[in-house]
Amino acid sequence: MKVGIKIMPREVILDTQGRAVLESMKAGGFKLLETCRVGKYLELNIKAENSDLAHQEALKMLNEGGLYNPLIEKFEVETLS
Repeated sequence: MKVGIKIMPREVILDTQGRAVLESMKAGGFKLLETCRVGKYLELNIKAENSDLAHQEALKMLNEGGLYNPLIEKFEVETLS
C-alpha cells in the first residue's frame, strides 16, 4: 500500500522558508502571490494487507519514528493505493 504524508508547519510558527520563497517569487514578478508556506511530502510503500493497516503503520511512524516534530508541525495522511 502506498501512503502519502503531507507535513506542514503549524500556522502559529514563523515559516522562514515560505517567506523566502514568497519574497523570491514577488521579486520575480509574481505580484499577486500573497502567502507561501513550505513543508514536506513523503510517499511510503508499506507492506500491509489493507489500507487501514497501512494508515495505522504510517501514524505509528509519525508518532514514534520521528518523521515530524509535533511542537511545530502538523500532518495529513492519505492512502494512495
